[in-house]
Parts: sequence; C-alpha cells; structure tokens
Amino acid sequence: MKIANIEFPQNPVFLAPMEDVTNPAFRMLCKRFGADMVYTEFISCDALIRDIPRTLQKLTINEAERPVAIQIYGREPGPMADAARMAESAHPDIIDINFGCPVKKVAGKGAGAGLLRDVPKMLEITRAVVNAVKTPVTVKTRLGWDENNKIIVDLAEQLQDCGIQALAIHGRTRSQMYKGEADWTLIGEVKNNQRMHIPIIGNGDVTTPERARECFDRYGVDAIMVGRASIGCPWIFQEIKSFLNGTETAPLTFEEKKEIIKGHVLSTIDWLDERRGILHVRRHLAATPIFKGIPNFKDTRIAMLRAETKEELFRIIDGVSL
Repeated sequence: MKIANIEFPQNPVFLAPMEDVTNPAFRMLCKRFGADMVYTEFISCDALIRDIPRTLQKLTINEAERPVAIQIYGREPGPMADAARMAESAHPDIIDINFGCPVKKVAGKGAGAGLLRDVPKMLEITRAVVNAVKTPVTVKTRLGWDENNKIIVDLAEQLQDCGIQALAIHGRTRSQMYKGEADWTLIGEVKNNQRMHIPIIGNGDVTTPERARECFDRYGVDAIMVGRASIGCPWIFQEIKSFLNGTETAPLTFEEKKEIIKGHVLSTIDWLDERRGILHVRRHLAATPIFKGIPNFKDTRIAMLRAETKEELFRIIDGVSL
C-alpha cells in the first residue's frame, strides 16, 4: 500500500492522532512496537499562525518516527492554508486535516467534525490546503453528523476530487462522540466504491489483533488506525502485527510491561518536565490494562495517580506484583 510515494508493508497499522496523547514520547514508543505510521496531536491552525509556543512545540518530529503526519484543524480556508505551510516547514511526511474531532469546543465552532454540516466549506478548506503545500495531504473524518446524515460515501469521492492522497474514516457519527460501537459497514462501502482510488484507512474500536484481522478481511481497508486501545498499552501494535503476519512473538511479561510504562514516564518527563510529564502520563497509568484484575488494587491505583515525583511513582509501580 502506498500513500503518495510512501510505501507501507502489507496490512499497515497506524497510531491514530489523539489530543494530549500522541506527543513525541508516545509516538516513539508506539513506533518501537511496530506502528507503521504515527500522527501528531491535532494542531489548531489559528494558534499555529499566532505562534503560540505550546502549539509550535507540537510541530517537533524526530527522524526515527517517520513516516509521521502532522494533523491540523480549523474552520477557514485561508488560515488552514497558512498553517499547512508552517507545518510543511517541519518536514512531515504527510499533512493531515482533521474533519473528525467531535468535542464541543472544536466541532461547535465549525471546525473538526463540525464541518460535516458544511460540506462546501470542508471541500474549500481541503482544496486550499492541497494547493498550499507540496507535501501529500490526507483527511480524517467521520461517517457524518448524526444517524440521519451519514454522508461519507458521497463525501469520500468529493474529498478525493480535491486532491487528497488518502482518507481515514472513524466509524461513528459526530453525535455518537465515542459512544456505542463503531460501524464499519460504510467504511467498507467507501473502500469498495469503484470510483475511489486513494487508500482508505479504517478507525474505531480496533482493540484486539482478532478485530484488526476482521477489519482487513471483512471490509477490505488499506490500513487500520489504533487509537484509544493504545493508551497505556503501546505494545498493542506488536501484538496486532505479529497476529496479522502470522509470526510468533513471546508475550511481554508483567515486569517487562512495568518497565515500558516507567520508560514512557521518563521520556515524557524529558519532553516536558517532571511535574507536567507525570500529569500527562496519568492518563496512560489510569488506562493501562496491566493492573486490571489485581485484587485490592484501588488504594494503590489512587496513590499511583496522585504521585508527584518520578521516585514516588516508580516506588509504587515497583511494589506492584501479580
């Protein structure tokens, strides 16, 4: 499978872009475990063109994480084109447009999934970004605004006509947010549309190797994205890739997984600082499956999520056993 001139192995598995999750430390960790492409957190075009320091920091990418996509979002063609040019200066492999974020502060202001209610403007933004840069442009979106407006099959053709090089589809509507089950039937319909010639990437509820295989086999997608299932569990990419490729990889032990979590803490602290790094990693600590099922773990979990220094946090983690 290829996106523009970027070649991927058979059945590629991508790390989905996630706000406050896919920073460089986590992207590198997922890359280590086999993610075939990673995405930055989404970046506000308005904040980017205003040179907001925290937003500019999101443009940082490392050679070792390639191929890497920088994802931007906004509600007007001009600022989005300007932001795309700024993103291009960071030399990503792909510039991705977010037309899928469902949260109120984004969609409610006419950006992200909010543009599913204004397709002409969505297409105008897409054309503006494609024309502004030489870097391949892709789009990530949803099935539609709500159950009565699942427009993705026709929309996919229109986005393709704007010049994008690939389309990622989350199998939910905006109104669903992240609730319910992702519906892959329309993703499959887009992929099987003979008028579509760009790669189609499926996203939504890919939580196990078996589900990953089903998504490829049943719906024919060119690639899949793993999002929330990777939080606190970056080794999911290794598990999926091994299953898809038919190779036997020894499962990680509990102690090995603890060391991976600790390494993530350290790399995040290096990226930010100790206070902010530990705050950032708490989301991963809360979500990681490695501590689930341990008897009488509630108090330990609370202490772990309240720890304020790496020494305190590591002492708690090291004290946990099965």
